[in-house]
Amino acid sequence: MTSRTTGKLAAALLVAAVSAGMTGGAWAQTTGGTASDSSSAGNTNGGGLPQIQQQGDVSYTSGGVGLDESHALLREQAHWPLSLRFTGPTADYLSGVNVRIVGGKGGEVLSTESMGPYMLVKLPPGSYTVYAKYKDQEKKQAVTVAGPGKAKAAFHWNIQ
Repeated sequence: MTSRTTGKLAAALLVAAVSAGMTGGAWAQTTGGTASDSSSAGNTNGGGLPQIQQQGDVSYTSGGVGLDESHALLREQAHWPLSLRFTGPTADYLSGVNVRIVGGKGGEVLSTESMGPYMLVKLPPGSYTVYAKYKDQEKKQAVTVAGPGKAKAAFHWNIQ
C-alpha cells in the first residue's frame, strides 16, 4: 500500500470508530430515561425538547444548555402560554434558577428549579407573579397569561 492509501484507510477507520462510539453513547443515554427524569437524555419528546414535567395541573419544561435544546425551546415557545428566560452578566445563560409562580389569588401553582436558561409553562389564562431566585437575589415580575405564545418574562442578574 502507498502512504496515501494508508492515510485514507486510517482516516476512514477513525471516522467509523468515532461514529460507532457516538451512536453507541447516544443509544446508552436514551435507554435509561424515565417520565420523571429531569434531564434531556431521558427525553421522549423528540426534536431536542427537554422532558416535560408535571406539578399539579401545571406542565413545564426547562433547559437550553445545548444548541438543540435551545432551538427546540425557542421554536416551541409559541405553543406554550408562558415563556421565561434567565440571563446573567454579559447575557450569560443561567441554569439553577429557583422559580415560583403564584396565581392571582395568592396560591402557588409551581415551584421548581430551571435546568437551563429557558422555561416554558402551561398555565390557564389569568394573572400571575413569577418569582425567580438566582443565588441570593430574588426578582419578580407580574405576567398575564392570555393564550399560547403571549406571555414572556426575562430575568437578568449581574452576579456570577
